Amino acid sequence: MKSKRTLTPQVVVVMPAYNAATTLEKTYADIPKDQVDEVILVDDDSRDATVSVARKLKLPVFVHEKNLGYGGNQKTCYRQALERGAEIIVMIHPDYQYDARLTAELIAPIRQKRINVMLGSRIRSRRESLEGGMPLYKYLSNRFLTLTENIVLGLNLSEYHTGFRAFERKVLEKLPLENFSDDFVFDAQILISAHAAGFAIGEIPVPVRYFPEASSINFARSLKYGLEILWALLCFAMFKSGIRHKLFAFKK
Repeated sequence: MKSKRTLTPQVVVVMPAYNAATTLEKTYADIPKDQVDEVILVDDDSRDATVSVARKLKLPVFVHEKNLGYGGNQKTCYRQALERGAEIIVMIHPDYQYDARLTAELIAPIRQKRINVMLGSRIRSRRESLEGGMPLYKYLSNRFLTLTENIVLGLNLSEYHTGFRAFERKVLEKLPLENFSDDFVFDAQILISAHAAGFAIGEIPVPVRYFPEASSINFARSLKYGLEILWALLCFAMFKSGIRHKLFAFKK
């Protein structure tokens, strides 16, 4: 999909998809087409009609022949966006959990060369998050992990775990994406690595929407995710102490 006018810099939206057939069209409809140049979808071996829906929408579609995992999907997304000349890359989960209508607000600080990475935070208030359907254990674990990440990294973000985020091209070119996990902890690793590389990270508030069709991981996977984030933070602390680690093998 090409918008009617070419924007400078070029903005490409990437959607890492897995079984998103019931929510993809609604998510795509909310993306402001006058703010982006192209929307592409990477399907991670879905078992439903995700690919058919994407092709019906005339989206460029890249299909994994086998499931590579959430992080593996994002790696393909970013590689394809960079190859297509994107200067700003926006990642939107196609599960309709995030309000894609806020894309312009998300990328504005990157356009203005003030911020390198932007996040759409779901944590505007405890009441709104819980009333929006976020399970209590997810809210509590999100708060614990975010507090820990802020202390270790020296930042003051309200959330690190959103599926609505944007990157300036040079961030993805510098970070060792291939060294990151193919699992869910990819989301945390890329932010920790970006911070270690000296990139500025900002955020805007976005409404939260939880419903049966929205993607989510169960308690066991959430626990594993949390432990892997704590390990990544320990690796960051070691890196700051002068110990090399693959998460911080930055490209020149």
